[in-house]
Amino acid sequence: MKRFEDVVVVVTGASRGIGRAIAERFAHEGARVACVATSEANAAATAEATGGKAYGLDVSDTAAVETVFGQIEADFGKIDVLVNNAGMTRDTLALRMKEEDWDRVIDVNLKGTFNCSKAVLKGMMKARKGRIINISSVVGLHGAAGQVNYSASKAGLIGLTMSLAKEVGSRGITVNAVAPGFIETDMTAELTEEMRAHVIKTAPLGRLGEGADIAGVVAFLATEDAGYVTGQVLTVDGGLTL
Repeated sequence: MKRFEDVVVVVTGASRGIGRAIAERFAHEGARVACVATSEANAAATAEATGGKAYGLDVSDTAAVETVFGQIEADFGKIDVLVNNAGMTRDTLALRMKEEDWDRVIDVNLKGTFNCSKAVLKGMMKARKGRIINISSVVGLHGAAGQVNYSASKAGLIGLTMSLAKEVGSRGITVNAVAPGFIETDMTAELTEEMRAHVIKTAPLGRLGEGADIAGVVAFLATEDAGYVTGQVLTVDGGLTL
């Protein structure tokens, strides 16, 4: 029997990279997957690959989140697992950062996670079980020059994770975060060859990560084996930040 037979999983930011890898991992292990991206068209390829359903959503839009998550519950009958992966960057030095660049990154990465988490809580609390897994980043733990907005949003996710875990643990709901390091995605494709070489040389495992590395950890956190794990941040970075 597959680990996620009859489990409904929502993955935000599912159109590519880490989000798509997570959606595909859950589907491979038997889950029914709701693939959420900024537009239904963006999520369609992942939905087709996973046998799931695509939904278009700006996670920073509170009213839209309530509507779309209501539709997901109607379509699937329940939501067992939420993976908050939707995120974006608008990198520049703080002195050059525009207000809209700060606001947009915080709205999508942090407020969006809050919106989606709140949208699933009522159903999970009624069922007295559920898994919420937030995708943070090592820059939320250690910072990064040129990423004050992104780093702040990912650090905020860690505080959100710990606080929400304390609020809902008595209802059988776990809330955890995964903090990826440098993973092979469209985002890291913009790294200079010098930076890429530095990461590979510095990380004890000697390579950049892959989406599957994150997907495996996320899947573990959604299993019964992780039933006594909550409020934690699992760093998945090949040992880069040791």
